[in-house]
Amino acid sequence: MNGWRSQWHLLLLNSLTCGLEICVAAGITYVPPLLLEAGVEERYMTMVLGIGPVLGLLFIPLIGSASDRCHSSYGRRRPFIWLLSLGVLVALLIIPHADVLAARLAWGGRTLQVGFLILGVGLLDFCGQVCFTPLEALLSDLYREEEDCSQAFAMFSFMVSVGGCIGYLLPAVDWSHSILSDYLGGQAECLFSLLILIFISSVLITMKVSEEPSSAGSIPVGSGSLLDSGSGAMEAGQCGVPRPCWYLLKCKLRLLKSGPLVCLLRTCWTMTPAIYRSYCHVPKVMRRLCVAQLCSWMAVMSFMLFFTDFVGEGLYQGVPSASPGSLSRQQYDEGIRMGSLGLFLQCATSTFFSLVMSRLVRHFGSRWVYLSSMVSFTVSALVICLSKSVVLVTAMAALTGYAYAMLQTLPYTLTCHYHKEKEIYMPKRKTKGLLKNGVATKQDYISPAEEEAGLIHHVFFRQDSYDFYPNNNQNGSSHIPVAGELEAADAGCDKRGVGLDFAILDSTFLLSQVFPTLFMGMIVQFAQSVTAYIACAAIFGVVAIYTASHIVFDQKDLKS
Repeated sequence: MNGWRSQWHLLLLNSLTCGLEICVAAGITYVPPLLLEAGVEERYMTMVLGIGPVLGLLFIPLIGSASDRCHSSYGRRRPFIWLLSLGVLVALLIIPHADVLAARLAWGGRTLQVGFLILGVGLLDFCGQVCFTPLEALLSDLYREEEDCSQAFAMFSFMVSVGGCIGYLLPAVDWSHSILSDYLGGQAECLFSLLILIFISSVLITMKVSEEPSSAGSIPVGSGSLLDSGSGAMEAGQCGVPRPCWYLLKCKLRLLKSGPLVCLLRTCWTMTPAIYRSYCHVPKVMRRLCVAQLCSWMAVMSFMLFFTDFVGEGLYQGVPSASPGSLSRQQYDEGIRMGSLGLFLQCATSTFFSLVMSRLVRHFGSRWVYLSSMVSFTVSALVICLSKSVVLVTAMAALTGYAYAMLQTLPYTLTCHYHKEKEIYMPKRKTKGLLKNGVATKQDYISPAEEEAGLIHHVFFRQDSYDFYPNNNQNGSSHIPVAGELEAADAGCDKRGVGLDFAILDSTFLLSQVFPTLFMGMIVQFAQSVTAYIACAAIFGVVAIYTASHIVFDQKDLKS
């Protein structure tokens, strides 16, 4: 019974994960036609779709690290989830009503409508993708044991897959003939109204059941200020302020003191250089995992982004630029629908493997699961390249869901495992450094003349955390380095939070979307065949298998 309760709690906790994936999948699927109808050319339309991932690459490390250091009475992660969810909600309101918003302004027009669309698309993609990072960190905070963490992220992957299935199906429904269209308007208004309802419900459910422990506590009670006047004054109100207004004022003051926006701004102002140093100089185990994750996502995303176009042009011999109603255009549209069916089956397969992922890891081990999933993906991509059978290609597309489920689960479980046994997987190596003329530096060789002249003072740099420790000299005294610099480093990077490492993993997912959109068009143009899409995915799959073989899955891998 407790097992069922735990699974039900995990399901409710990950409801926002499902809601986010529904909104991102449905919104981004429906947005390209809206942009094209507004007059945006296709080459610029693909650039608009890249705004969100690029912004995510810039801000994910800041948001992940700020959530690690946030001292809010509402918890560390939930304030950022609220803030990013608000951005998603605003985007869902802007996109279907861009023409109305532009028309209400006296100087509005088609250009302003396009501007509102671009703003909504960028905001939806950015906030939707980045919001997964604090959600993943929240799961890590609530489920610290390795077995519990594995089940938590298996449910996370399951809800992502379910959200993808629903998100791909919703735009395919003709909402213009439904009852809602009589009250809301056309297809876009009905679709996005439904998305808003789903998203708000998922946010409220997740926030209700998360029960994140407070990291700040309440405002201290004293006798010398208006805020610290004791519980009796709190109940009765003070200085003529009604009790409900008093509680509202208190909440606002708490938010100003430790809200997510203030925490993020404070982090940007004081800790940005240190965060990006930690972001770039990751521990060895995380570096290997991130390289494998990037190559794996490059393979999977190269397949997912262009699979429908491959089916429409490659298998069905359709022409996307043909005039509407022509045979070539009909063949292309039919191929697009069949390709969408293949992606839907991929999500369905991913849903199944998400449910059994923890059992597979328990029986076969993390190494076998990771490598077998990428081998199955690579073989599937090769079969798709060589086959002309629509049925076989669709079946192979469904099989790629195994790799998709693994990438949503296993890397995050491994990261939790690294942080749980930090002294083993992330040891803080002390590297000999020095102070030269009051400036902390690193040097491989120290000349005897410099050392005797007293120009050099030995310092120990903690390479992974960027902390500085003075080394006692022969007289037993120590030289303290530049105070401001060392205090900032000590306060900001003393402990590497799991939120920052989750942000790095999520950055690999964003990079995997940016690279194919930049270079895949040129590769296909050079090859004169859309089969190059899937061939590149297969090549990335081979590279991913090689890099995955170097991941540290357990302590035995550290010795090798």
